[in-house]
Amino acid sequence: MGDVGIRIENLRKRYGEGDTAVDALKDVNMTVAPGEVVGLIGPSGSGKSTLLKCLGAVIEPSAGRMTLGDELIFDDGWKIPDLRALRRDRIGFIFQAPYLIPFLDVTDNVALLPMLAGQRNGAARRRATDLLEALDVGHRSHAQPAELSGGEQQRVAIARALANQPPVILADEPTAPLDSERALAVIRTLNRMAEQYRTAIIVVTHDEKIIPTFRRIYQIRDGKTYEEAGEGRAIA
Repeated sequence: MGDVGIRIENLRKRYGEGDTAVDALKDVNMTVAPGEVVGLIGPSGSGKSTLLKCLGAVIEPSAGRMTLGDELIFDDGWKIPDLRALRRDRIGFIFQAPYLIPFLDVTDNVALLPMLAGQRNGAARRRATDLLEALDVGHRSHAQPAELSGGEQQRVAIARALANQPPVILADEPTAPLDSERALAVIRTLNRMAEQYRTAIIVVTHDEKIIPTFRRIYQIRDGKTYEEAGEGRAIA
């Protein structure tokens, strides 16, 4: 994978045309290395959601370049023919709510994505079991989502995001519903998983509890990103 998990260069997103055009992203640049967790912060309306959708291949940027690992995936247009497979296999998503499937147990929730990607049932379930053990919820593998605490549900969601071993994970406000202790536990887990699996993780957040933990932060204002050093505060 080299030294790049994900890199975007001069990324732009324009909505509309002519006098009514709105530039949501203006020459955005960002690089996140394998094993790194960075914060993406900014006020409402600054372009965070638009950037996240572009990074996740949910919407198409208007211009720019995007590299995932060692592959150029966007260069003023998508270079990947199957965007669904890109999102399924190479980009992990963690949301504010866990969105676990209520009628599947914990193991099946995590194993589902690898099976959809073509892995055999046994291999997918072994992968799920390994991840759940690494995230300290292995003992809940046969539980239903409704039987889990909020913190346990979020750890299962992290396991699901890692299930296909994506080079990048996009986490959208993953600690918003959690108290301080559980929020910091989630960030501690993300840091550990990023290092262990060499995954680049971008955390979009307004959460003042976790912002001091990032070593690097990208602040987005008026559609432009500004890199700044974070505190990198250790989490006890």
